[in-house]
Amino acid sequence: MPQVRYRALIALDSVPLQPGRGEYHNHTRRLMVHAHSVRAPAHIRYFPAELSWDDERILHPGDRAEVTITIVDDEAASFFDCGQRFDLWNGSDIGHGTISRRVYSEYGPC
Repeated sequence: MPQVRYRALIALDSVPLQPGRGEYHNHTRRLMVHAHSVRAPAHIRYFPAELSWDDERILHPGDRAEVTITIVDDEAASFFDCGQRFDLWNGSDIGHGTISRRVYSEYGPC
């Protein structure tokens, strides 16, 4: 399966809906990205993803950050493009974000 990476701006909700799910370390794989298809908005998918950022600080509820999202899935390009909004999910929606650009695909840098 092809790997793609996107830069995105994210915002975590101020109050986590589930106790103990409020901290996220760099290179986290605890979150999924929930998005509507770019071509068919009625089609929705949850993608396992790795989120990483430029420093080692821990993200908490209410934080905003610029992140790199790495997804390994054949359909990722159908769901993510510049300006595409998405939700962050960890058993429930815990934040949202917007894709700023694609930075890598299986064929190299974009």
